[in-house]
Amino acid sequence: MPPVDILVIDVGGTSLKILRSGEETRREVKSGSHVSAEYMAEAVQETCSDWTWDRVSIGYPSPVVGGRPLLNPSNLGGGWVGFDYEAAFGCPVRILNDAAMQALGSYHGGRMLFLGLGTGLGSAMIEHDRLEPLELGHMPFRESSFEEHTGKAALDRDGFEVWRDTVYEVVDQFVDAIDPDYVVLGGGNVMKLDDLPERCERGNNFNAFIGGFRMWEHDS
Repeated sequence: MPPVDILVIDVGGTSLKILRSGEETRREVKSGSHVSAEYMAEAVQETCSDWTWDRVSIGYPSPVVGGRPLLNPSNLGGGWVGFDYEAAFGCPVRILNDAAMQALGSYHGGRMLFLGLGTGLGSAMIEHDRLEPLELGHMPFRESSFEEHTGKAALDRDGFEVWRDTVYEVVDQFVDAIDPDYVVLGGGNVMKLDDLPERCERGNNFNAFIGGFRMWEHDS
C-alpha cells in the first residue's frame, strides 16, 4: 500500500493549527467567532495550497459523537454540525474531540487520564489502547464546574497562585476517583506550572498532531 499523507487540523479558539505528515513546521490560521466550518475548510486549503493529502484528521473543541460534531463550539462561528467535511476536503475525514486527539498522541500504555489546561478543561481516558473522550470539566465543582475553576477565565480572574492550587486540588480528586497509572497534563497552560502533582507528566500541544496521525494507524 502506498504511503498516505495525512493533514491534521487542531481547531482552537485563537488559531487553527495545521500540520501534514512528513512536514516539520505547522501552519496557523487566526481563529475566533468568525470561523464557521465552511470558513475553516476554505482557509485551511488556501493556507496549505502547496500541500497534498489523502486523509484529514480534525481535533474539534466540543463533543463529538459517532465521528461527527454534536454541538457548535461556543467560541467559534456556526455550521459545524451537519457540515459535509469529506466533500469540502475531497477525501476521507475523521473528527475527534480536541482533548481526545491530544490524549491519543500522548499515550504510552496502561491507564492514562488526560487533562487539557486550556480555554476550558479537556479530558479523556485511555485504558490499554481504548480511548474514551470525557467531559469532566462540566461536572459540578464548588458553586459551578471544574472548568469554571481551571480554565483560562479562572486564571485571569483568580490569579496564578489560586489557579495553580485549584488545578492541584482538581487533579488530586480525579486521581483518587479514577486511579490512573499516570496523568498527562496538556493544553497551553500546563507550561505555567513549574511543578506537577504526583503521578502527572507534562504534555505538549504537538501531541495533538501525533494523535491526528494515529487516528489512521489501523485504517486498511
